[in-house]
Amino acid sequence: MKALVQRVSRAAVRADGAEVAAIGSGLLVLLGVTHDDTEDDADRLAEKVRALRVFPDEAGRMNEALGDREVLVVSQFTLYGDARKGNRPSYVAAAGPDHAEPLYERFRARLGAPGGVFGAHMEVELVNDGPVTILLQTEANVP
Repeated sequence: MKALVQRVSRAAVRADGAEVAAIGSGLLVLLGVTHDDTEDDADRLAEKVRALRVFPDEAGRMNEALGDREVLVVSQFTLYGDARKGNRPSYVAAAGPDHAEPLYERFRARLGAPGGVFGAHMEVELVNDGPVTILLQTEANVP
């Protein structure tokens, strides 16, 4: 499981031209699922996101965790795109919807986060705060 985590001032996601979710200050998480990911992976990664110390403390250092800030989670199978051969990425490492959607929903629920529409063509809008962008992976996905 991979998560691209961005600290944002605000973020929103639209599907079919309608806004389906929006947050203020917090984290936008683009989440990718691969074939061997499990419920334990989803739980551990969600807790890692919650505990990430990427917000400024009183001294201005990135030392604060999520706390009461918001999270928006968007499914992103393209995190598993592989363009090592040629110019067209292969997505064979991305899990299919039957495996990925329940894990995406579990991850989202674990954070109490709104999300996009799984499998839909979405427009994601964000205002990066920092910018701060972190790539997290479960142990099975770390090279």
